[in-house]
Amino acid sequence: MIRLYDWELSVNCYKQRLLMALLEVPYEIVPVDFFPGWEHKSPEFGRINPLGHIPVLDDDGFIVRDANAILVYLATRYDPTRTWYPVADPELLALTAQWLMFSEGTTNTASAARLHDGLGYDFDVEACRAGAHRLFRVLDEHLWFGEREGRHWVCPSPHPTIADLAIFPDVALSEEGGISRVDYPAVRRWMDRVRHLPGFVGMPGISPPLATSPPSVG
Repeated sequence: MIRLYDWELSVNCYKQRLLMALLEVPYEIVPVDFFPGWEHKSPEFGRINPLGHIPVLDDDGFIVRDANAILVYLATRYDPTRTWYPVADPELLALTAQWLMFSEGTTNTASAARLHDGLGYDFDVEACRAGAHRLFRVLDEHLWFGEREGRHWVCPSPHPTIADLAIFPDVALSEEGGISRVDYPAVRRWMDRVRHLPGFVGMPGISPPLATSPPSVG
């Protein structure tokens, strides 16, 4: 049985819960008192992850830490279609990896601003917000041109990849860090498409779509 060391409000933990829901992979949550308890910095948790970070995945004794590494592991091991992490297509795989790296930027800007506003983290919030807007403009333009070519996901694939899931919650919760999405219509349409994926689950601040609400396609 998979065990996910998890905090409900963490975007990086949510990425794992979302992928496992989409893949219909059963798992057990091990709650970590990230705030206000700082349990992830405790000596006990340090035996699981010496870096003191969440999420951590334990798959029958195989431990994986780092959000993107866990997404790669889950998609490679539990997706028989090989579409979430397209290992059979070198070019598409490279683009997926490229956008996974992009997600590190959205985490370090949009999600950092959210941590500043919500939990009082000592970040330069104006720099975080400016950096997030810069990345959102890049993403919006990329998605807009993709829609003109009939593409609806971050990578040029008929199916979303783990890159979509890595970026999605940072963007979807950006307004909790004072970052408006009003100027990014293609990003908003893409978010709507992600929310309509079969098996989609939400988290606090991200609600599943209404059953009667169709996804936006441009």
